[in-house]
Amino acid sequence: MKPNGGGEPTGKVAELINSSFSSYQNFRTEFANAGNTQFGSGWVWLVLTPSGLKITKTSNAGTPLTDGEVPILTMDVWEHAYYLNYKNMR
Repeated sequence: MKPNGGGEPTGKVAELINSSFSSYQNFRTEFANAGNTQFGSGWVWLVLTPSGLKITKTSNAGTPLTDGEVPILTMDVWEHAYYLNYKNMR
């Protein structure tokens, strides 16, 4: 997801993202927004649920596994993950 990164997903993951978020760009926007709006330390997750993919957030050491959801992708929004490079600008 970083600039000049690996590009858009393909195959089954791309199909699930498109069916759940309408497009990869919509998914990217929603995923980044979830990270920017997470209060305090925590995580943003792309999870697989029986109804498809969804984005969820957890605080501190929370995990969607306790809700029976299957993590596909996570973004660390604890300060140690970004502070040296970006200060308080997640």
